[in-house]
Formats: sequence, structure tokens, C-alpha cells
Amino acid sequence: MTESRRPARGKRDQSRGGDKPGAKGGPNTRPRQAARPNPSASGVDQPRVAARDVLRAVRERDAYANLVLPGLLRDRKMDGRDAALATELAYGACRAQGLLDAVIASGAGRPIDEIDGPLLDVLRLGAYQLLRTRVAPHAAVATSVDLVRSEFGSGKAGFVNAVLRRVAEKSEGQWVAELAPDATTDPVGHLAFEHAHPVWIAQAFADALGPDAGELERVLAADDARPAVHLVARPGEISAEELALVTGGEIGPYSPYAVHLDGGDPGQLDAVREGLAGVQDEGSQLVARALALAPLIGADGGRWLDLCAGPGGKAALLGALADIDGARLDAVEPAEHRADLVRKTARGLPVDVHVADGRDPGLAPGFDRVLVDAPCTGLGALRRRPEARWRRRPTDVAALVKLQRELLASAISLVRPGGVVLYSTCSPHLSETVAVVSDAVRRHGVVPLDTRDLVPGVPELGDGPGVQLWPHRHGTDAMFMAALRKPE
Repeated sequence: MTESRRPARGKRDQSRGGDKPGAKGGPNTRPRQAARPNPSASGVDQPRVAARDVLRAVRERDAYANLVLPGLLRDRKMDGRDAALATELAYGACRAQGLLDAVIASGAGRPIDEIDGPLLDVLRLGAYQLLRTRVAPHAAVATSVDLVRSEFGSGKAGFVNAVLRRVAEKSEGQWVAELAPDATTDPVGHLAFEHAHPVWIAQAFADALGPDAGELERVLAADDARPAVHLVARPGEISAEELALVTGGEIGPYSPYAVHLDGGDPGQLDAVREGLAGVQDEGSQLVARALALAPLIGADGGRWLDLCAGPGGKAALLGALADIDGARLDAVEPAEHRADLVRKTARGLPVDVHVADGRDPGLAPGFDRVLVDAPCTGLGALRRRPEARWRRRPTDVAALVKLQRELLASAISLVRPGGVVLYSTCSPHLSETVAVVSDAVRRHGVVPLDTRDLVPGVPELGDGPGVQLWPHRHGTDAMFMAALRKPE
């Protein structure tokens, strides 16, 4: 599958040809205008300016689209339909980047890394509209040309016009049929291209599905779709029924604290601003609840631990549950700025935040319940992090697995005999899930519990003892969790 290759950081992108697609020749010698984008430029469509600026931030600064866009929309006082369009175009173009780049390269007659970065941002934006939205083709092309002309002039606008007109000659399905690997000889590669995923990630999903690998197309399609916003109602403060009523959302099917919204900026909701609710995927809510439900040997002494607490979503939910049960939660986070996020998120709850490395946090052993929500590749949350699938590499896995094993070993040393450790990752990659758990069972003698019992009412959980959630089955991120008891 064709993937874009980002230039070395700090190196200026250059076009290696003329302004016509497929043109050959020396470096483009036309002076490049130094002016930065002007969001208020006359005649330029503002939602597309916003989406373009998000793509540029992702490409130039390795920014996170879901962190850049909300602030940008607020700064430019953009809401309603304009904000919805900017969001759809920015996130959609980030998600579909591999597919879009292959089509753009074909239309341009040159590799992606030979196209100026600012032009590539606009080409991705225009190609996404042409292939994956109901925007009229002439509008997608014309607005893209306007974006380039307003910043760089007519010459480069002509190049963008020519490329997008070629892109518009075929539908997405026709481009897939032309450019994707053969479905017969490389079915995973074909599905990966069609649903805009790197092949190695699609293969990791297929491996995790195991005997259900026939569902690969469904999970890739779900992962490629715009997710609903999930809210968590803070236990003891507001019920899911009350939260759904005041937000206009729907109660989630599995977590007793979940409410789903179709979209919008949840940060503007009164319940969120007042700390009665937060933004949290329903799968993450189920992880925290599973730890609270896990059966212990002996009485619960009220010492709970979140060993990888930042940025604080699970710590806040666990803290609220601990408050109800008369327990107290220690939350460990090595980065000061993320520890501060935990403090803010868990304000008013029985949560003590420690800035420390979870592998050696300096806490006294004897905890009844320990959560290890380990740092991971994040492959299970790609739908919520639009650009992440194109940043991760297979080589990232080994170092993360080493860290995950060390964190789990630390948790086992801190939990009391008869207590429970819940290991979780937002990734279905087998090396990060069942392999880490199997290693802990072998090395430390912990006893796997049937974790399916800790997520009551959730269907299609497989043979156990661990639990793997999926976006196409459960509407959640692809969270993995496994409960382990330390023998007496």
C-alpha cells in the first residue's frame, strides 16, 4: 500500500518539476511567497481554510488534529455548519491519507515527496472531498484552487487544478480497483488500501481476530468511520439518564455511566464544564469498572492504584467509584504536565497523584486493586486520532512491549496477595495484549480471571479469559483487558 513519506524534520519541501502534472525538469525556481495563510482572506472558504491549517499543522509540526482543531475553531469563532464541515474535512483527510496520496500521485504523475508540502495539504483536502464526500466536484476543485491562489498565486493553483481534475475522473471505487493490491493474491493489502490503513495495522487486526478474521473488512470500515462522542457520567454526581437528558444524547449500551452524542464540541457542555461528566470512550469506562468489580480474596482494604494515570480519565472514574466504596486511589504519572491533568480531572475525589515512574513508583506494597492501563501503540483508538495510523511504525512495538512487561511486573509487586491487577491497552496487537499477559503469568505466577465476567451484558467477547472489545462489534475503541489475581 502506498504511504506518504514525510520529509526530514526541518527540511524545506521542494517541488521537483513544473506546475503541470507529470512534468520533468529541475527544481522549481519560482520564488515561494513567504506570507502565511490569512484566515480572513477575501473570497476563500473559511471552513476549508481551517481544515487546511489543521493538515498543515499535522504535517509540519507533527501536531495532533484532535487537539489543534477545537482551539482553532474557537479562535476563529466558527460553529454550526461551518465547524462541522471543517471537522469532517480535516479529520477525514487525515484518516484517508494513504489512499488519498496514492490517488494524488497517480493524478500528478510524480511521487508524493516531490510535491510541495503546502500544495499537498490542499490536494489531500480536495481529493477527500472528491472521493469521500457529497461535495459537488466543481466546488471541491474550485475551493481548492482558491486556497492555493490566495497564498501562492496562479501558477501553483493551475497545478492543483490539473491534478484534482484527474482525480475527479474516477470514483473512489474505480481508483481502488486500479491502485489497490489484488484482492485474490493479497486480500489484507487490498482491504487495507480500500479502508485507508497501513497494511501492517490491518494484519495486526486480522491476527487479533484470529478465527474471526473474516470480520477484518468490518473492523477496518468501522475504524475508518467518524466515531460518536462518548461521555462518562461521574458516579455520585449525575446519572447517565440525567446526563442524556441535559445533553440530548443517548444512554450507552454497556457502561452504566456512558452517554453517546452524534457530534459537537463536548467541552462546551455545561455538565462537562462543571465536572459532572467527562469525555471518555465507553470501552475505557468498562476497563475502570472491571477493576472495581473484580473479586478479591479477603476484604477490600480500600487501597486502589492507577499505575499509568495520565491524562486522568480512568483515574477520575476510579476515584468516583472509590469515593462511593470508601476507598482511596493513588495515581502515578511520570510527566508533571500530565500529572497536573490528572489532578484537575480528579479534583474533589479521593485521589492522590504521584509524579513517579510506574516501574518504580516508591509506593508501599499492599494495594487491593491495581490498574495498569499501559502506554501502547494506540491501534485501538485510531478512529479518534485521525493521523495516528500514518505515524505509527511496526518498529514501535518492541520498545512498548518491554515497557508494558515492566509496568505489569511492578503492579504485581505492589498488589497484595489475593488482590487483583487489571492490565489494559488501547491496542489489539497480540504482542501488546495476550503475549504480555502470558509472560506475566509464566514469570510471576499470577492467576488469570475470566475477565468476561467483569463486563456484564457485553456480547461477542470470544473464548476468554481476556476481553477484546472492537469498534465494529461494540461501538467502542478496540480496548483489551485482562484481570490477574496474585495468589495468597
